[in-house]
Amino acid sequence: MNKVILVGNLSKDPELSTTNGGISVCRFSIAVQRRFQNAEGEREADFINVVVWRGQAENCHKFLKKGSKCGVVGRIQTSSYEAQDGTRRYVTEVVADEIEFIGSRQKDEGDSSVSKVEKDSKQVAELEPIDDDSLPF
Repeated sequence: MNKVILVGNLSKDPELSTTNGGISVCRFSIAVQRRFQNAEGEREADFINVVVWRGQAENCHKFLKKGSKCGVVGRIQTSSYEAQDGTRRYVTEVVADEIEFIGSRQKDEGDSSVSKVEKDSKQVAELEPIDDDSLPF
């Protein structure tokens, strides 16, 4: 069985690209705090690379940024390649099956969108009162 469940914060903005076949792929790294403190009383973190494919990749790129908290369910995958200098390089990453966006988007993130609740509140405030006599029922 190969199953991983992680919760952490993105250590950098996600990077979206597409394969030659047009499939979206998003890569990012999450910092997952260790459960115990080190000798100095600090909790260390592991930085884990995550790969997400297709529509989920596009959503991660759109909604996540450095510092965002997310949950990842997936599997560990290892691969190797030969670098330009001729050395063998090994890569271990989590291929995500599910991504859960934890927390809410902040207004100060530079996003010009307004939440649905705020939009609805403004629309209600702009309504003009209607006289009961003018109702058709």
